[in-house]
Order: sequence, then structure tokens, then C-alpha cells
Amino acid sequence: MNFSFYIAKRYLFSGSGNNAINIITMIASLGVIIGTTALFIILSGFSGLRTFSYSLLDISDPDIKVSPVKGKSFLLSEGLESKIKGQEGVAFYSKVIEERAFLKNGDKQQVAYVKGVDQNYRNIVKLDSALQMGKWFDSKYTNTSIIGDGLAYKLSVGVLNFGESLQILVPKTNSSFLNPNSMRTINTQVIGIYTGTEEFSNKYVFVSNKQAQKLLNYKSNQFSTIEIKLQSDINPDTFAEALQTAIGSQYKVQTKAQLNELFYKVINTENFVSYLIFTLIVIVAMFNVIGAIIMMIIDKKQNIETLVNLGATVKEVKRIFMFQGTLLTAIGMIIGLLLAYGLILAQQKNEFFMITSNIAYPVELRFTNLMIVILTILILGILAAKIASSRISAKFIEN
Repeated sequence: MNFSFYIAKRYLFSGSGNNAINIITMIASLGVIIGTTALFIILSGFSGLRTFSYSLLDISDPDIKVSPVKGKSFLLSEGLESKIKGQEGVAFYSKVIEERAFLKNGDKQQVAYVKGVDQNYRNIVKLDSALQMGKWFDSKYTNTSIIGDGLAYKLSVGVLNFGESLQILVPKTNSSFLNPNSMRTINTQVIGIYTGTEEFSNKYVFVSNKQAQKLLNYKSNQFSTIEIKLQSDINPDTFAEALQTAIGSQYKVQTKAQLNELFYKVINTENFVSYLIFTLIVIVAMFNVIGAIIMMIIDKKQNIETLVNLGATVKEVKRIFMFQGTLLTAIGMIIGLLLAYGLILAQQKNEFFMITSNIAYPVELRFTNLMIVILTILILGILAAKIASSRISAKFIEN
């Protein structure tokens, strides 16, 4: 066994005859344990939150969205449709109509967006699985709609409320919301209420494409966007570039990440900032490790002199306390990781902390987070041990 490592292990586990030094060492160990636990829990929490947030985007946004560069709608030609349909990697595609609308239920009114979809839309996003109550569109029934729970609350809309229909109004060309006599109107029966992000659940009422075309006076081949679901092994960015080249510059092809660019940036920035904050906490804890090692060096001064007289070099003596500081950090890190692992499993199983009354705060165990914590703690621990051991010199030993 390495001489320096053997002595370091003896010093660490045998403790000191000075009780104050033992207390300082315990405090340093506790700081490393708490810092490691907090860092791993925070990273796991943000991983869970990121996955949860991305799952909400799966309800609202497609993998790929094709829209016109100019105007709100376009005429879908057979040539354009065949290019989209024939593109390698397309699992499903759906024709969508979207426009701002005025919703009215009794004496309650709200401005939102009407979104016309076809039967294939449920294969594009997971909106049907997000239905809080009711059911998805059935081709047997006409004049039906699905609304977000936020809008449903504001409009006091219930599912299958046959007493009163939900009115959807849009202004005619060159008209405005302020003129009630220049509105096109359809009456729909709400058959489902979906849940999602606050913005999404307060934004849309879904109807069939035929209803939307009637409301907006669109032609049978006139749509706002084409939304695409990709096969699982297809890279969205590569696909978007290839499709953009195929259909030309008069159309805009966007991935889910591009549609939610700000959202992705906020999530990743929050994760990075939280990592930095808790790393600073760990750095503060490492000052305790430095202090504990320096106190141990002073306490073992006579032992160091004996080792030097027996032939040990100053470099070897420094390595003793380098190993001691690294071991102290590593043991604290392992205990902290085990503690964090247990707390994360407890949250996943028992749901102690809740976002809402029925949604537990998501936490996720990831190997990348584990490696980040291990590397962060070990690097800081080695630096702390190196700083502390640098106090040892030939002059210090001789005095």
C-alpha cells in the first residue's frame, strides 16, 4: 500500500487526541454531506421538472410545424402535400386551421383561439390523453368542441351541457370584434375539457376543420399550418432542414424546440444557475475541510518531524494530508449521495412535496447528474486538500 495513503487513512480514522480537532473534522464532513445531498437533489429536481415540462409540450406542440411565411393561411396543393407525405421520417401529419376568436357562453365572454383539426391530429400530439373529462372528437357527431380547463372555468362551461351551446365568433373581413353585426358564428357542444400548461389551457378551443372553414369562410383546401409527428429515430433538426429545402422558402418549417425557444432557454438557464448556487455552497463547505486539514497538520507536527527523520520527504508528507483531505471529501460525498438517493426515492414513492393538489413535484434519477455531482465534489475536495497541504514546508517542519 502507498506509504502516504496508509498514513492518511490512519490519521483520518484514528482521529486526534485533541477533541476540538475531532469536532472540526466532523463539522467539515457534515458540510460535505449536506452540500452533496443538496446538489444532487436540486439537479434531480430540475431533471424531473424538465421532463415534466417537456411532457406538457408534447400535449400542445408537434415535432414539426409548417406554416406560410406570408399571411395566416395557404392553399394546400397536391404537390405540397405529396412532398410532405413522402418525406422520409414522417409518421403522421395533420392539417390545422388556427385563428383568434371570440367565445361566448351565456353572459360570459372570452377572447381565445379557435383551432380546427382533423381526425389525424390525435396522432400528432397527446391532447386526447390530456382530457380531464369528456372524450375526443367522434366523426359521427358535428358541431362539437374541446376546450381548455382554464377557458372552461372562465366561461363556466361544462361537458355535454345541452341547455346552452358555446358560441364561437370571428369578425368578417375588414371588420372588428367591436361590431357584433359583422361576426361569423358557429354554435358548438363542448364534449371534452383538456388540461395542460396555464398558457395552453387558456388559449384554445378545438373544433373540426369543417367547422373552422365554415367559421372563417375558408376553402376546402385552405389551412393555417401542417403539423407533423416524426418517427422516433428521426432527428427533428435534420428533418426540418431537408423539408425546408423540399418545399421552398415560401413556407416556414419549425421544430418543437424552435417553437418554444424561450421556454427551453429558461429551463436550461434555471438549471445551470441553480447548479452554480449550490456549487458555491459546496465551496463554502470546502473551507471547513481546509480548516480541518490545517488543524490536523498543526496537531500532527511532532509526528511529521518523526516521519521526516525516518526518511520521508516533504513531498510525501504533503501527499499524506492531500490524501486525508480527499478521503474526507470522498466519504462525505458517498454518504451525501446515499442520503439524496433515499430522499429522491421517498419523494417518487410517497409524494411528500406537491406542485398542485394532484401533481407531485417531479424528481428524476439520472446518471449524468450523478457524474456531475461526483466530479464537482471530488475536484473541489482535491483543491481544498492541496491548498491545506501547501502549508507544509521544510521551514514549518524544522520550527
